[in-house]
Amino acid sequence: MKKNKKKRKTIIFSITTILLLVMVYVSLHLERRVNFLENGVKSITSVLSSAVMIPFKAFNSEKNVDQSESYTIQKNINKSLESEIEELKDTLSLNKTFTEYECINATVLTRNKNYWLNTIIIDKGLDNNIGMDMAVITKNGLIGKIVKVYKNSSEVKLITADDINYKVSVLLSTESGDYYGVLSGYSKNSKLLKIKGVDKDSNIKVGDKATTSGIGGIFPKGVYIGKVEKIKEDKYNLSKVVYIKINQDFNNIHYVTVLKDRK
Repeated sequence: MKKNKKKRKTIIFSITTILLLVMVYVSLHLERRVNFLENGVKSITSVLSSAVMIPFKAFNSEKNVDQSESYTIQKNINKSLESEIEELKDTLSLNKTFTEYECINATVLTRNKNYWLNTIIIDKGLDNNIGMDMAVITKNGLIGKIVKVYKNSSEVKLITADDINYKVSVLLSTESGDYYGVLSGYSKNSKLLKIKGVDKDSNIKVGDKATTSGIGGIFPKGVYIGKVEKIKEDKYNLSKVVYIKINQDFNNIHYVTVLKDRK
């Protein structure tokens, strides 16, 4: 029993001594430890703040990118609208050019993506006095003729159509005189119209103007088509083949004018 009491006292004394030593150590180094803890807390806080800010910075970055893309899209839309407005103004101005014809202005409704360069559908038809074979033009010149008419719409066959039976009489104006030929094809690769049957002795040069001749009664005389890009002899050396560069962008046609004879 006495041994146990003695042992217990020894343990209590040891514990008390250890606690006193700890208190002294803490009191001596309290300031240094507090500074250390403060620095530690500051470091941790700094790291956490940086980590928290990363998603916000990323969000702001994405937001800036989205705003930039939206601005670019809106800018392109505005540019497209401005282009269409100018095209519409030019179309309306044709009314003053072809005074001998009734100019019926129309909007392109649709076109078949599989026959993009063959036909377009416009929003004018029988109710607007549209008839078969009427010439269709834009500010840049001839683009085709009416081939089908419905109540409120019509189908236009373009001069770029893949149709060997589609012929247009063409007048080539040069310094030495005028020459005739027949529009009989279009190359999608070179984007040039082919004019056949031109006099082999003609003095045609690159840059000479091509217009409709008025022969045949379908297309009015003097409607602009394009300019001569190159000249070749045909394979039999009997005539010349002239290639015409058209001014009209046939991938972007929004407004057209149908020419109706006033007679």
